[in-house]
Amino acid sequence: MVEAAASAIAVEAYKDGRGIFGYLSKKVDYADDFKVNFEKMTDQAKMLYARRDDVEAEINKNKMKRVTKECGAWINRVKVAEQEVLKLESKYKKEIAHAWRYARLWSRANLSRHMANKREELRVLLEEGKLDNGVVADKSPEHVRVIDTCRIEDKPSLNWAVEEILGNLRERKIKRVGLWGMVGTGKTTVMQNLNNNKEVKKMFDIVIWVSVSKAWSIEKVQDAITQRLKLRLEGGANAVETAQLISNELGGMRYLLLLDEVCNPFDLHEIGIPNNDNDSKVVFASRFRDVCYDMDADELVNMKRLSDADAYKMFEEKVGRNMKNPSIIPVAQLVVRECAGLPLLIDKVARVFRKKDNIHLWRDGLKSLQRWPSIKIQGMDEVLEFLKFCYEELDGEDKKVCFLYGALFPEDRDIFVDYLMECWKAEGFLNSIDEFQDARDRGHNILHDLINVSFLERSAMKTHVRMNKVLRNMALKISSGDSDHKILARPCEGLKELPKEEEWTSASRISLMDNDLCSLAATSNCTNLSTLLLQRNKNLMMIPESFFLSMQRLRVLDLHATAITSLPPSLCCLTHLRALYLNSCKGLIELPSSLEALVHLEVLDIRRTGIISLPIQVGSLTHMRCLRMSLSNFGTENPMSKVISSISSLEELMIDVDPNTLWSDRVMRTITEEVSTLTRLTSLTFSFPKVECLEIFVRSSPLWKDLRLTFQFSVGICNSVKDHILDYFEYQLCKCLKYANDEGTHPVISEVLTETEVFELIDHKNIQSLSDFGTENLSKLRACSVEGCKDIICIIDGNVAPPCAFEWLERMVINNAPSLHCIWEGPVPMGSLGQMTSLTLYNCPKLKKIFSNGLIEQLSELKHLSVEKCHEIEEIIIESENPCLDPGTLPSLKKLVVHDLPKLRSIAPNDLLIWPSLERLDIASCPSLLKLPFTGINAINLRSIDAEQSWWPTLVWQDDAIEERLRSFCSFI
Repeated sequence: MVEAAASAIAVEAYKDGRGIFGYLSKKVDYADDFKVNFEKMTDQAKMLYARRDDVEAEINKNKMKRVTKECGAWINRVKVAEQEVLKLESKYKKEIAHAWRYARLWSRANLSRHMANKREELRVLLEEGKLDNGVVADKSPEHVRVIDTCRIEDKPSLNWAVEEILGNLRERKIKRVGLWGMVGTGKTTVMQNLNNNKEVKKMFDIVIWVSVSKAWSIEKVQDAITQRLKLRLEGGANAVETAQLISNELGGMRYLLLLDEVCNPFDLHEIGIPNNDNDSKVVFASRFRDVCYDMDADELVNMKRLSDADAYKMFEEKVGRNMKNPSIIPVAQLVVRECAGLPLLIDKVARVFRKKDNIHLWRDGLKSLQRWPSIKIQGMDEVLEFLKFCYEELDGEDKKVCFLYGALFPEDRDIFVDYLMECWKAEGFLNSIDEFQDARDRGHNILHDLINVSFLERSAMKTHVRMNKVLRNMALKISSGDSDHKILARPCEGLKELPKEEEWTSASRISLMDNDLCSLAATSNCTNLSTLLLQRNKNLMMIPESFFLSMQRLRVLDLHATAITSLPPSLCCLTHLRALYLNSCKGLIELPSSLEALVHLEVLDIRRTGIISLPIQVGSLTHMRCLRMSLSNFGTENPMSKVISSISSLEELMIDVDPNTLWSDRVMRTITEEVSTLTRLTSLTFSFPKVECLEIFVRSSPLWKDLRLTFQFSVGICNSVKDHILDYFEYQLCKCLKYANDEGTHPVISEVLTETEVFELIDHKNIQSLSDFGTENLSKLRACSVEGCKDIICIIDGNVAPPCAFEWLERMVINNAPSLHCIWEGPVPMGSLGQMTSLTLYNCPKLKKIFSNGLIEQLSELKHLSVEKCHEIEEIIIESENPCLDPGTLPSLKKLVVHDLPKLRSIAPNDLLIWPSLERLDIASCPSLLKLPFTGINAINLRSIDAEQSWWPTLVWQDDAIEERLRSFCSFI
């Protein structure tokens, strides 16, 4: 032991840079000052404790204030030092208790040195105790300032937005969320409920609410934030100095900033909002989608209108006791329907009707409401005025007239976007653009802006839009005061007779679609009429001979799906007509030769009519841009007599071919050759009965690889040229190929696939995977569907895949593939399927593996997975195929559907997956599935489980709390 001690001394001496004797001398000095160092330390400690007591006394005097961060940290450091001093005092007393011997020199010297060092630390602490920033300050702002607002947890169609935003707030990578939607949809209510949310309170150190009014300024926003943070501003502080102060205060916090009613984008840095990395977030609400984009929102949430049930519930709550009368309830339901699911309007209307205490007043109030806005109703004029203000804010007359045009269509009914664009162009709303594709591009630009300000909304099918009741009423009100845009719109009213003649004569646009009209006036004085929509009057069999005489200005005429059998001679008077829709007029067997008088005609749609030949006069229509026709009733011998090739201006051509009609190879070859001579085509929809006809077109057409050309090709015997997966995409003008009832591969198919974005393979034989067409030829695919292909064993063969395969594929649908055993065979190159968002598997009886080794890691964007009637599936994620599964696997998956999988026993191999985005789970007929891969802390965004009630009790749980949590999301069937 002595040797070890000597060795330690030598090491210390060496480290100290002195000789052994100098080192020992220093130790002796410390030992000699043993008592002195103790006394100096304790004296210093007493002075420090005295200062600490003074500080604490000042704190106790100012209980309405908060301790400064500097002071709190200093007191904590003093507490630590005090404990360390006590330990040194205890050691000192033990040393004193032992008799002095040279053998204790070493321990005394060390203790003396520690006390000397501690005394210096105490001196520094005492100096810091001056606390230049003060002992106390005004109390910190409250964690959350609760806002008085209506609770919406019991209104799912409103509360979903809160849940959606909460899901985004839980994601670390999401910093900014934009909530947008038309005025009155409840954005402010959602933001207020978010402010008051209990989970939000736990997630953030402080929640800051700011209402950014129309008359906003940087200084006003800063003022609201500084007041919320209880910051004191020096007199004359400018915006830059205030921004720095706010930034300094928020820099160490985890904050949530809620900005309501943002009308114009602004730079958050200018008001002092820092870009910290401590999970702080910003949520802003605006009427405008583009404002959210301009403010760099990572995610957007589009406010929807209330469901009928939630709208009624909200109305009932606000009206109160008067709703107890059973006779009032049917009237109340009609009143709520007039509010179009808008919380703001429901609130205004409820305030009016809560004063009505009998059925007579309610019925009268309903009649008044149905006539609004043509009559005034207390409290609702401000809604109309605000909507009018929004209308006036539209930048450009083209957007205003395009919006007003939407009022011709029934409220909340789908409007086909392409049709709307054609009407806009025919009316001259699109800046007189000549080329159709350019006009459509301009139209989509206007449509984007109208959707951005919530004047139109996307329907469930992305190729359609809608206009809600309130906005339509406003549009009709505005147009009634404008002689150039006066509208007579009475669609879907069950009319059997025409409106009064004076209504016709003053209107510039008329919509009587979807009625029960049987006849039209013999003559009409409609000199200002530019649009006449009569489609789907199924009892309308005849148009009087002179009906069109006074309609020289007519530009759009729609007779779609009427029962007419001929067109009147007065049709030739429509010399300004741009668009004529006769599709589905099955009784119409011919076009009149007078059609050639329609010299400005651009769009002619004669699909699904009884027309048996295309008159040669069509070829003289030099402004024709878009022709849609069917060959169903045409004679099988030379049905078009080179009419198609003579329309040199044609840009868009659709020819439906009846798959049940046996066309001769010569006729189809002739038609194909005619089509291939068109040099201005930008869109072609055509059915090629055989691959050979497609090859004629590809080899003959100079345009087929033109970047501007979009196509929908059907090859083989198909029942439709429409691709059912097209509705998935926002715009229908994609490059699509449907290939059916053939076998093997053909070079021309592979060539067309190099340009194809949407591919449907139906009832095809003698191929084992899509890779048989050449994986490199499928690089542009965005969606594909495989249906009824009995020989396919895998969809993609990774053994022949290029370095990055199917990198743009977004959607895959596999239906009725009896031999399919896996999706991807072999290695999966990095980046493959990186854009895949939806995978649907249906009726694949031999499929055992969905995610083979390496595939699941590539599916970071997958949002929807549906597996149905695949009877051999035992595991969705197979443990043996994915042994090192990352907890963050499938980070974007929102909906999982598993139906009719009798052998399914596992969704995931364990409960370690986070499932960060999962919102909906739909399970049916999976009797072997006895455990769900969820705990109390994963799948935090799960909000809905559809399942069979009889299956739920069979599940095994880790604990009852998990079962209780998940049961709250269940809708049992």
